[in-house]
Amino acid sequence: MILLVDDRPENLLPLKKILELHRFSVDTAESGEEALKKVLKTDYSVIILDVQMPGMDGFEVANAIAGFSRTRDTSIIFLSAVNTDKKFITKGYTSGGIDYLTKPVDPDILVLKVKTFHKLYEQQQELRDAQALLRREVDVRRKAQEELAERMQELQVVLASLPQMAFTVAPDGRIEYVNEHWYNYASDTTTFPHSHPDDHLCHDWEQALVSGVEFTREVRLKALHAEDYRFHLLRVIPIHQQGALIRWIGTFTDIHPQKQAAELLEQQVRLRTNELLTKNEELERINQELQQFTWVVSHDLKEPLRKIQLLNDTVKVKYLSTNPEAAAYLDRSIQSSARMSNLIKDLLVYSQLSVHEPFQPTNLNTLLAELLQDFDELIYQKRATLTIDELPVIDIIPTRIRQVFQNLLSNALKFSKPDVPPAIHISAERVEHKSIDSPPSPTGDYCRIVIRDNGIGFDEKFLSRIFIIFQRLHTRTNYEGTGIGLAIAKKNMDKHNGLISAQSRENEGASFILVLPIRQTGALLPN
Repeated sequence: MILLVDDRPENLLPLKKILELHRFSVDTAESGEEALKKVLKTDYSVIILDVQMPGMDGFEVANAIAGFSRTRDTSIIFLSAVNTDKKFITKGYTSGGIDYLTKPVDPDILVLKVKTFHKLYEQQQELRDAQALLRREVDVRRKAQEELAERMQELQVVLASLPQMAFTVAPDGRIEYVNEHWYNYASDTTTFPHSHPDDHLCHDWEQALVSGVEFTREVRLKALHAEDYRFHLLRVIPIHQQGALIRWIGTFTDIHPQKQAAELLEQQVRLRTNELLTKNEELERINQELQQFTWVVSHDLKEPLRKIQLLNDTVKVKYLSTNPEAAAYLDRSIQSSARMSNLIKDLLVYSQLSVHEPFQPTNLNTLLAELLQDFDELIYQKRATLTIDELPVIDIIPTRIRQVFQNLLSNALKFSKPDVPPAIHISAERVEHKSIDSPPSPTGDYCRIVIRDNGIGFDEKFLSRIFIIFQRLHTRTNYEGTGIGLAIAKKNMDKHNGLISAQSRENEGASFILVLPIRQTGALLPN
């Protein structure tokens, strides 16, 4: 901004218009006192000052302005129509003026001078800004250097206190600092401690220097006064600042005792593994013998039971048709024989669950359709309704999963409310994880199947019991069963690497939840 100072408005107006035509911002003052007040509040690049003014003349104003720090870069041009002698011109320059023009002044000359002084003012301001920025940069760098020196000193104190060998390395690979433990393995800092030739430590470290990434490995080092090598863990971490590598910090940690312990443990694990393999083979042999024994015993038990049932039926028909009390006792014997037969059959099924069978891709819709044919009569008697959603094709052992569905459907039909037709709904969805509560996922690796009924339900505090063999929540008087069905289902789900659980409330039905892998990874599949 330009400041024009003259006590005569008729002189200010034409000068102001001329400068504004050349796109200068112009301010005016009609006395020296007014000019000083404005200078205190505003920065001016050029002040055009009339010499002859009432009160403070131009020289006095210039002398006063020279004492202001904010006007140190401001150029003062004197204008005078009267004081044209050399002594006045000299006084103008000594008062702080940059130029002295006499009236009448040439407007073009005045504009050129103003432009020159204005540009000089801007250059001086830019120079001062650059100097201030440079001073700040110097201060920042100085503080950064001081902080870096402090941190380096702190780092060295920390490294000196470590029980391991600790060191720092410059970006070019030169070792900068080592703690006292270093000298147990090396006489100087020109190279790393002596390592086993087979470890190729120097070659690998040179590659790490080039890559600039963390370097960790086991090495064998030999102390200066030792004969044997000891295992150490070397870890060197790159330190970056503003994206540039400034140094490496590393440690050698003695892991020889841990290494020896690990080798001893590996030997013990190998020994134990061999023992377990031997035990597993023996167990497998015993299992096979037990399965054969179970089959023989079950077969031998079922045969006399069939004869007992047949003889009881014959006695009842031929000899007790007129004796209701004796027939009732005989009915109880027949029912006990039937329960014994079912128990033997379920035990035989349970004992055969450990037999190895191949997995194969199976359409669960087809499997269920075939299974439901076995329940036709019971479904008709109970007036039950079944709703089955679309089920996927997954890797299973068909006979085993058929047993699972058979037991769950049998329970849903058996444990129904009196005079309430059973309603059973089977749904399926893919899920992300092997979890009962896993979120659905169209590309999940597992399938969650829910069998939901409207039966009598159960209290969930007994959930942990229902999958244990021979555990029952109801008496045989009210509901038939052996207490083995859900245990068979649980064992079959374990064999499929799956999960089974239930959700229920008394008199509000039950939901049995199955989670099965879509694909049995690594499983034995048929060719």
